[in-house]
Amino acid sequence: MNRVSEPILIQGGMGVGVSGWRLARAVARTGQLGVVSGTALDVTLARRLQEGDPGGHLRQALARFPVAAIADRVLGRYFIPGGVEPGTPYRPVPRLGLRPSRARDELTVVANFAEVFLAKQGHDGPVGVNYLEKIQMATPAAVYGALLAGVDYVLMGAGIPAEIPHLLDELAAHRPGQVTIAVAGAGDAVHTVGLDPRALLGRSMPPLARPRLLAIVSSHVLAAYLARSANTRPDGFVLEGPIAGGHSAPPRGRMRLDPDGEPVYGPRDEVDTGKVAALELPFWLAGGYGAPGGPARALAAGANGVQVGSAFALCRESGLDGELRQRLLRRAADGTLEVRNDPLASPTGFPFKVAGLPGTLSDTLVYDERPRLCDLGYLRTPYIKQEGGVGYRCPAEPVDIYVRKGRPAEEADGRRCLCNALVAAIGLGQHRADGYHEPALLTLGQDTGFLAGLPADHSAADVVRHILKDVAR
Repeated sequence: MNRVSEPILIQGGMGVGVSGWRLARAVARTGQLGVVSGTALDVTLARRLQEGDPGGHLRQALARFPVAAIADRVLGRYFIPGGVEPGTPYRPVPRLGLRPSRARDELTVVANFAEVFLAKQGHDGPVGVNYLEKIQMATPAAVYGALLAGVDYVLMGAGIPAEIPHLLDELAAHRPGQVTIAVAGAGDAVHTVGLDPRALLGRSMPPLARPRLLAIVSSHVLAAYLARSANTRPDGFVLEGPIAGGHSAPPRGRMRLDPDGEPVYGPRDEVDTGKVAALELPFWLAGGYGAPGGPARALAAGANGVQVGSAFALCRESGLDGELRQRLLRRAADGTLEVRNDPLASPTGFPFKVAGLPGTLSDTLVYDERPRLCDLGYLRTPYIKQEGGVGYRCPAEPVDIYVRKGRPAEEADGRRCLCNALVAAIGLGQHRADGYHEPALLTLGQDTGFLAGLPADHSAADVVRHILKDVAR
């Protein structure tokens, strides 16, 4: 791959549904890389179908799925003409686990297919999908659904995506593919989750185009580790700095906090772009490059361009709930928006950027009033139970339950249920049977200077023009 064939700008694959198909399509129409978030697409598809699929877009996509019987089963299970009654709980989806589930695989494959299919309509620009390596148990089915829709790029962070190049090779050829699952206390025992495309679809299909893989990393050491072998080598890297939104890698060495309780990063956490360039793979820089001049700085450092998230998260095509987006915009514009790199918020143990907004889970009163539970479970950790067998635990679940699963209570301090909160941020929060409605949690990067020079209610195309206005193309 050479620089001229690659996009200069990659739109970040943010949150749960923030980088939805509308946003990715709008960016791809400009010729830059539009990216959908692949996180929890099964639950967002199921809930949007239960909302009646306004506009009919999802049903149009499902009508193009290569095996109609599978799409029909998903529709039959979740579609409600006219939508659920207000306040009615959404029907649950099968939770991730090591035990095979055809219903779960069908929903996950169909949901990823639909999101990528819709993002690719009406243009010939590139479309990617972003996954979290941390959510390993969803990966084979999710990736296969995206491949069926012709995704051009797969981006993966929040872990070490060493097995993904081989997985893409296998699934593109419709061969069974699997990934190894980290199971706490398993010792030398190996646990895997996989997908057999022919068994799922019930028929053979011609080979699919194999998408390019971009590994999202925060260190040149990890980039070199992945590039060392053909089996683990991605097609490029996104080098993400600590001020980028969402999850961040923790600082190297012992965690130190500043007076505001945020992790302190130092020279050891700086990525040596020269060492990454020496790997002779394309790379993009992320975190603080979302304003004019950012791409030029990245290109001067040897990068192919930049990845930008927050400017797109706040644009009109963003999947964020409209009212929440406007409140974030107003606070960012008047300088009152605080984004903390919270070392405790995420159940993963990784620092997580939390945008302060009253009425959301960033508000201590809202957090204290929320009943602790873990019913979506994307960030659960599988572990070997004392009596044998595999169990699942999450530090955002009720503390007494977490302790009974063998972990100390202090690990649960301050943890937010990101699964429910990020789904609520796009207007699909669960309504509990007891009347409780899940609150949202919002994340952005810590540099909001990108808003200077953008219209008050900007579009994705505005962002692309604004960022690239000084770049010769």
